[in-house]
Amino acid sequence: MPLLLQLVLAVAAVAVAVGAATTTTTHTRFYMHDTVTASASGGGPAATAVRVVRGAAAAALPGDAVNRFGDLYAVDDPLTDGADASSSAAVGRARGFYMFASRTDSALLFSATMEFTAGVHRGGAVSVLARDAILDEVRELPVVGGAGVLRGAAGYGLLRTHSFNATTNNAVLQIDMYLTV
Repeated sequence: MPLLLQLVLAVAAVAVAVGAATTTTTHTRFYMHDTVTASASGGGPAATAVRVVRGAAAAALPGDAVNRFGDLYAVDDPLTDGADASSSAAVGRARGFYMFASRTDSALLFSATMEFTAGVHRGGAVSVLARDAILDEVRELPVVGGAGVLRGAAGYGLLRTHSFNATTNNAVLQIDMYLTV
C-alpha cells in the first residue's frame, strides 16, 4: 500500500477514535406546563403562555373555536420531572414562542430553548425549531443546538400531549430528549 494512503487511513482511524471518545448519547424526560389561561380565582398557576398576536377573524382553524391561523404566543413555561406540577421538582424553563402556522390544521411553528436549572443537565440548554402538529400522538422536533453543559448538542425531542384542556387551552407535554453531546 502506498505510504500516503497508509497515512490517510491512520489519520482517519485516529479521528474516529477521538470522535467516539468525546461524544455521549443521553436520554432525558421532562414535562412542559403550558398555561394559557390562569385560574380565575387566582389559586392556580399564573399564565406562562401569552398570545401576543391574534390572527384575523377570517382565519379561524377548522374545528378550533379558540385559535386562528397567525396566532402567536410567547412562552416561559416551567419544566418539571413529573406530570403534576404541584408535586414534581422543577428542572428548568422553556422560553420561546409558538405560532399557528397552518390554515388547514392545528400545526405550530415552535421555537424554544429548554434551559435546565436542576438535575444532571443543570447549567445546560437545548434549542428546538420545527413544525409541531399538536394533534398527532407523537411529534418529533429536531434539536438545533445546545449551550453550557450541553454545548454542541444534537438530537431530537419526542413530544406527547400528556393532558390538554380545550376550554382553557392549557396543556402538559411529555418531552423525551435524545441528545448527542
